[in-house]
Amino acid sequence: MIKSPEIPFDFEDKTTTTEEISNKDSIPTNGKTKKLTIARHFTNPSIHPFEEIEWETRSASILNDKGQVIFERNDVQVPASWSQTALNIVASKYFHTYRDKGKQETSVKEMIQRVVHTLRQWGVKDEYFASTQDADAFEAELTHLLVRQKASFNSPVWFNMGCEERPQCSACFINSVSDEMESILTLAKTEGLLFKWGSGTGTNFSALRSSKEKLSTGGLASGPVSFMRGYDAFAGVIKSGGKTRRAAKMVILNADHPDIVDFINCKVHEEKKAWTLIEAGYDASFNGEAYSSVFFQNSNNSVRATDDFMQAIEEDRDWNTHAVTTKKNLDTFRARDLLKQISEAAHVCGDPGIQFHSTINAWHTCPNSAPINASNPCSEYMFIDDSACNLSSLNLLKFLKEDSSFDDVAFRHAVHILIIAQEIIVDNSSYPTEKITNNSHLFRPLGLGYANLGALLMFYGFPYDSPQGRALAAAVTALMTGQAYLSSAILAASVGPFEKFADNRKPMMKVMRKHQRAIDAIDEKFVPAELINAVNEAWAEAIATGDHHGFRNSQVTVLAPTGTIGFMMDCDTTGI
Repeated sequence: MIKSPEIPFDFEDKTTTTEEISNKDSIPTNGKTKKLTIARHFTNPSIHPFEEIEWETRSASILNDKGQVIFERNDVQVPASWSQTALNIVASKYFHTYRDKGKQETSVKEMIQRVVHTLRQWGVKDEYFASTQDADAFEAELTHLLVRQKASFNSPVWFNMGCEERPQCSACFINSVSDEMESILTLAKTEGLLFKWGSGTGTNFSALRSSKEKLSTGGLASGPVSFMRGYDAFAGVIKSGGKTRRAAKMVILNADHPDIVDFINCKVHEEKKAWTLIEAGYDASFNGEAYSSVFFQNSNNSVRATDDFMQAIEEDRDWNTHAVTTKKNLDTFRARDLLKQISEAAHVCGDPGIQFHSTINAWHTCPNSAPINASNPCSEYMFIDDSACNLSSLNLLKFLKEDSSFDDVAFRHAVHILIIAQEIIVDNSSYPTEKITNNSHLFRPLGLGYANLGALLMFYGFPYDSPQGRALAAAVTALMTGQAYLSSAILAASVGPFEKFADNRKPMMKVMRKHQRAIDAIDEKFVPAELINAVNEAWAEAIATGDHHGFRNSQVTVLAPTGTIGFMMDCDTTGI
């Protein structure tokens, strides 16, 4: 295995007997073990990360657009370096109220400790760490990353971890639906439960027969757009009654579905109704009566486009839709006319977007198990149906050295710690359906990403639309993904690869090498040599280690919009 001497962590392939480890408090073992050793990069064993920073007591207060106080909490303990916005976010959204104790969290210390200590306990229980000292190091390093606003987990972790025995910790879900009434209604229940616990979900509705096809009992089917009204209504109700935030949905339809034109324009019709209500004097605000009175306001809509569809546009050919039940051609459109309708609809109301099905599946790590048909609401997580992904994000601006260079060593160590934490979450979380539970354990997808890329580019004076900006973004993203897969391979050496890795070894290693070859496209004249070297080292090590041990996780990185947690980390720009 290729090993860079600069990396501040190691995987120690050591054999420890049960007798030797029995005296190391609460670290269980089953005979001989190969476990993780965690080196400290950010912390010192002699001082707790909380004691290294200044704390102060402040009040959290949020006003609405009329200047009225809608949230207030006094005497909140917060790091002095955190902004008022970050304080307001955590106090209003993430501080937990313990029902059995009747006690509210009043300190960022309590909130972080609740999450980090739970992760440490789970990690010890599931035998990830070689010793108590390694568990201590993991807990301290993770605490440092969170309290210093260098990283954050997705919102469901803050909402639920340490509060429930089996908390829902994933922000992103992809659900399936089949052309049966029971499946259609079950999806409504599943989505409602996900919204209740602060998560989002996406579904491709192309399996539902169109409004132009007959039912076995006679008459025509309702079609997916009609059922979308029901799902949208549930999402609207739960967003207002839920304890955390508004619902998040993604609705997808394939470009060859017979109802594709209705789907493209469904939000346009509702948008124009809202305009009429606004002209009549109804409230036009985001949560106002005008938009709450019309359909399809609680989801993102996307058309699923194959290479064949895009080629038909390029060559100005006709495009056929196909019956869901018989696969026969139903309607024929000029492909360019469909694209024009998509564009005009997006101009009016922002939807639908386009998802490029063929390209997505060309980078799929597990095609032998199932294709990728859909995504979560924000489209960063794309994987098989009935799957879930827990997210975390790094604050890029926090990884600058005093000389303004990017600290690739610290960044790689932070990636390693977070991937371990996210991996530990998988088996200790709850999931809304049996299918999602099974796939979570079989594939173990993770979603590490970053925020504040815009601020990083501004710091260096690089415009977004510049070769310098694109090269730096590519290098940082490649480093994160390469290190994340290396950490996943190190975990596989410790606790084994994900269960379906053997079935997908060949395509997954092919995708890994595609990632590695993509490094060659980075314009090195705009990126510091040490950063490019780190990228190459990370990918060389990831592929060498993964080739030998496999990977613990089928996916490891996504680029989420990091809305709420971006503000929690005091990011100047969220996501990318």
